Amino acid sequence: MDEEYDAVVLGTGLKECILSGMLSVSGRKVLHMDRNNYYGGESASITPLQDLYDKFKMGKAPESMGRGRDWNVDLIPKFLMANGKLVDLLIHTGVTKYLEFKSVEGSYVYKGGKIHKVPADEKEALSSSLMGLFEKRRFRKFLMFCQEFSLDDPKTWEGVDAKMTTAQELYDKFSLDQNTADFTGHAIALYLNDEYKNQPCGEFIERVKLYSGSLARYGKSPYLYPLYGLGELPQGFARLSAIYGGTYMLDKKEPKIVFDGDKLLGVESDGEVAKCKMVVCDPSYAPDKCKKTGQVIRIICILNHPIPHTNDSLSSQIIIPQNQVNRKHDIYVGCVSYAHNVAAKNFFLAIVSTHVETDNPEREVQVALDLLGPIEQKFVTVSDLYQPIDNGKQNKVYISSSYDATSHFETTCLDVLKIYEIIDGKPFDFSKIKKTEDDM
Repeated sequence: MDEEYDAVVLGTGLKECILSGMLSVSGRKVLHMDRNNYYGGESASITPLQDLYDKFKMGKAPESMGRGRDWNVDLIPKFLMANGKLVDLLIHTGVTKYLEFKSVEGSYVYKGGKIHKVPADEKEALSSSLMGLFEKRRFRKFLMFCQEFSLDDPKTWEGVDAKMTTAQELYDKFSLDQNTADFTGHAIALYLNDEYKNQPCGEFIERVKLYSGSLARYGKSPYLYPLYGLGELPQGFARLSAIYGGTYMLDKKEPKIVFDGDKLLGVESDGEVAKCKMVVCDPSYAPDKCKKTGQVIRIICILNHPIPHTNDSLSSQIIIPQNQVNRKHDIYVGCVSYAHNVAAKNFFLAIVSTHVETDNPEREVQVALDLLGPIEQKFVTVSDLYQPIDNGKQNKVYISSSYDATSHFETTCLDVLKIYEIIDGKPFDFSKIKKTEDDM
């Protein structure tokens, strides 16, 4: 490897493939390496079904579950917000031409032992069983305020200073109760905990607008999911990188980041060193530069029926807010099915996930498992979560964080965009992206 690269990217998880594509499009010379012989890393899609059974040492896959090749099981499934940052990235980079998406049919929230459809517009708010009549009216006014709010137009502020007024003060302004705050903050604004309530409300309002705007785009829910599973996403960005001159090398013997003193030299594999100006990688390639921040449990469940009380939806998301089950972290349930070409006919894949808080993680998510009805098979993983110790500016090694428990891609994209901004010195510019229905 006599060539010198602007960047060597290690790992083919979605984050690394997105960054590889972005760096290649921006004119940088990129070499992308992975120790595995497949794309996706820990976020890979598994096919056929027997490979999933083998991975979890579960014996032979039942013949009753149809053809093994009909299954594409994501190890870390997440949905895309229709107006979210990942869709912007897909359109900006042209990766949409490689993919086909289907709308997720329903978004739900858990309250008082039952699941309820999440209201995100005035009509749904008035018909929702989540709130009483007077609370519905107050919530409708709150939604209308958020949708009309603009930092550039003081007439829309109604006495709210987005940089000073906290989210809790905004709830108080509209006299919204704790239950409404629970589903608004966690199932609409998609916050991971309640810390946002004490922060300025500008970001909170934008998150509510994002959910409502995403919902308005397709109507059933704000979420999208690619046909044939998420494994198509990293491969789409890999193809993009290759078009712009990126080089891919899979099945490389343990790549090792090497330094000359404090100066980054490159990446060594098979006795050769690929010299480079920077390295982008997931935590597994630079464990000495990361710290453990917790654990996440994910349980993949095969069902032969839709999740009960979701209107027989072929796909859905359920968020169980922390306060509803006396926890510090929300519990997420995502469900896709044969309608997305990820399961055999009439079968469903549901995944339950949350951040671990006790020494019995599976018991922590029992409330979510109980919502699923009869389960044909479960596949349980408990994974460590890692974050980089520093931002990489000094040693030129830029490391992504582990995938969290959320069932959507917003936190994933925030991590990617943060790394890109550190590398490039300025934020990624979405203002030049023109979205049309032809892009999706």
